[in-house]
Amino acid sequence: MELRDIEIFLTLAEELHFSRTAHRLHVTQARVSQSIKKQERQIGGLLFERTSRAVRLTPLGEQLQRELGAGYRQIMDGVAAAKAAARGTDTLTVGTVGPHSWMLSDAVALLETRSPEIQVRFREIQPSAPLDLLRSGDVDIAVLWLPVEEPDLTVGPVIYASPTLLMTGASHPYARRDAIRLEDLADCAFVAGRSLPAYMEEALHPFHTPSGRPIPRGPQVSTWQEALTAVATGQAVASVSGDIADFYPWPNLAFIPILDAPPSRWAPVWRRVSESPLIRSFTQALSDAPPTVGEDCWCALPAQNPEA
Repeated sequence: MELRDIEIFLTLAEELHFSRTAHRLHVTQARVSQSIKKQERQIGGLLFERTSRAVRLTPLGEQLQRELGAGYRQIMDGVAAAKAAARGTDTLTVGTVGPHSWMLSDAVALLETRSPEIQVRFREIQPSAPLDLLRSGDVDIAVLWLPVEEPDLTVGPVIYASPTLLMTGASHPYARRDAIRLEDLADCAFVAGRSLPAYMEEALHPFHTPSGRPIPRGPQVSTWQEALTAVATGQAVASVSGDIADFYPWPNLAFIPILDAPPSRWAPVWRRVSESPLIRSFTQALSDAPPTVGEDCWCALPAQNPEA
């Protein structure tokens, strides 16, 4: 299997949308379809279920995604590092959740204009384990939801705030409601993470309603894709920031405002021992060119950031 075909497969496995995959990879939709069909012929089975309404990974596709994903990232990281060394550039590895790598494109462009010797590359942060790649050193800086209250980590200024939405399957009873309140969450089961500080989980997935009723937990997930699948199939729900509704308008997902939920706030986070001029330059670019999102996703940012 050629490297480009692997890239197409992994991108489609993440997007589950042929048009968005083609746009992201700067190829035609026909090229994406041809590549997937070729891979399915080579493997001897379907990798995706395609209908007029949705695209889903088959069990065979999910297995291939797991096996190819880690190896592909290692190859691309090695290529990027070699290119940077050949050009004498400084590389900054940024961890992001969901669509945030695209949302930070203006900040990256500003940083590279100010400092052409800097090259930015992205790694995906899984919401179920948001601090793992920071702690392992696989990313230099991550853009995460707050609060982050770890003695070995520094939190930069808030760059983005968004209304909090409840993401459910289309058949969920709440999917037909215009809005809900935190008290309603006692009748839901939230996806559970595997390596998530309790206070970070509480910020998006509270453990109790305002009156003290427990909020159940559903299946444990390891990746964002697993969370989307669990919600879309009705196994659980999840609280998400407002931008997710714009980037994942799947026909089997619904997004309902939580009227009394505090907004989700996002900020850059890095290891205290690793702070550098490179990190400071990037955080300045984030402040000067905040994330690109729809107007309905923005909340007023606080005048001061207590975590900074």
